[in-house]
Amino acid sequence: MTWTLSSSFDDFRRHAEEFLAARPAESTVLLTVVHRLAERGLDVFGQRPPVFGWWRPTDGGPVEGAFLQTPPFGPRLSCTPAAAVELAVELASAGSEFTEVSGVGGGADAVRAFAAAWTAATGAGQSVRFNERLYRLGELTDPPRPPAGHHRPAAPADRELAIRWYEEFLVEAGVDLPNVPQAVDDRIATGGLHLWEDGGRPVALAGSSPVIAGMSRIGPVYTPTDQRGRGYASAVTAAASAHALAQGAAEVLLYTDLANPTSNSIYQQIGYRPVEDCLTLDFTTRGGNYA
Repeated sequence: MTWTLSSSFDDFRRHAEEFLAARPAESTVLLTVVHRLAERGLDVFGQRPPVFGWWRPTDGGPVEGAFLQTPPFGPRLSCTPAAAVELAVELASAGSEFTEVSGVGGGADAVRAFAAAWTAATGAGQSVRFNERLYRLGELTDPPRPPAGHHRPAAPADRELAIRWYEEFLVEAGVDLPNVPQAVDDRIATGGLHLWEDGGRPVALAGSSPVIAGMSRIGPVYTPTDQRGRGYASAVTAAASAHALAQGAAEVLLYTDLANPTSNSIYQQIGYRPVEDCLTLDFTTRGGNYA
């Protein structure tokens, strides 16, 4: 059983892309990051080069696990808990010679296994940054209490508003996203940014990712604080989901914060069903040369 660690994006795609494409829900973040790297270059998330890895249970066997890391973000896993333990041990033994690990994200079981092995090897502490649930769309249904207004795709004239709402969402959610204006421009250009409009003005926003390996992921979903509680988030999410289906997505996905009962409820009301719980952890240094 072995991990291959690499700085080659081409090698990672050659070895791991089939594995990721066969598991589009569990690998949704890795698939969208790979798409972004291919579109915008390896420095799209930061100046430090990405790190990649794939896992085979036996030499020469099929790939059955993968991770990627785009510093300064931690590794994102799509693998079994057993493979996650092996990866943590291998990265810990390599230390900062290969990559610095300040946290880890992915399916909850694999992340917990990685974190236990990492902290045992390095003496680092850990804390939860995000505790989320991944949902998959079953049958899309209208919100139970449809709000006033209508959906429309965002246009270039909406750019400044969309940038501001993205930034407000990121602050509220505690999420980092390099180059927000570029992300907004890309979504507008591809028709993947959706607005709910009421009374002639936008009142909510939702994004939909390009269809990759038959998968599209909804997010961000944002309603300004003074417009909440009126059903706009449900409506714009349903519209973004319908757009993803129309673009050919076989699986439409989204993440919710498990600490937010409202979002977990409203998305289920329009047809989303749980897939798996996911964690993002931060590590704190207690000695050694680990970031």
